[in-house]
Amino acid sequence: MTTDDRTAQSADYARAGFGQELEPGTRPALVVVDPARAYIDPECPLYAGVEENVEAMRTLLAEAREAGIPVVITEVRLRADGSDAAVFFKKSGTLVAFCEGSPYGEFIHGLEPTCAEMLVTKKYPSAFFGTTLNSHLTWLGVDTVLIAGLSTSGCVRATTLDAMQHGYVPIVVEDAVGDRDSTIHRSNLFDMQQKMAEVWPLTRAQEYLRAISTGN
Repeated sequence: MTTDDRTAQSADYARAGFGQELEPGTRPALVVVDPARAYIDPECPLYAGVEENVEAMRTLLAEAREAGIPVVITEVRLRADGSDAAVFFKKSGTLVAFCEGSPYGEFIHGLEPTCAEMLVTKKYPSAFFGTTLNSHLTWLGVDTVLIAGLSTSGCVRATTLDAMQHGYVPIVVEDAVGDRDSTIHRSNLFDMQQKMAEVWPLTRAQEYLRAISTGN
């Protein structure tokens, strides 16, 4: 997308009422979207070239734990019979090698949940704000959701839309989300920022978490 295209699209969004800056609250949670090893494993790469994003995800997760905010990590179950993660099977022929217990179903190193954190298992790589999770976050008083993860065109976008529709302020942490198609990735980040979320660099998210943890 060229600069002229972005300018024209931004004007369209402004006329439609989008583009208003969202005001983050003081009770955030972090959602790490589907950090599965399959995305980066050289034998089965879905999003090759996202190593920097994965490192930023690790940094953000460490900051969230230091700040003591709720952490939610989502996963898609991968099964040999296709009963789960059917979209994955259709996406790439290499993925037929997936089976229950496959190493590709494991978490990327350093992005596993602790026993105190919420793990949300999904049947498909899509939205996850079901009644149970939403009730839990509401009970915790969460008003803002920091979002990291891979696949801005799919899982991250769906999670962001879901968070917005459930009344949370979504903040997509730009450095901590990635996709193998850089053009689609940038376009989706721009679209999310205009329509449904704040898009922050990692440094701003870190400052926000530190302010939350110190009560400032």
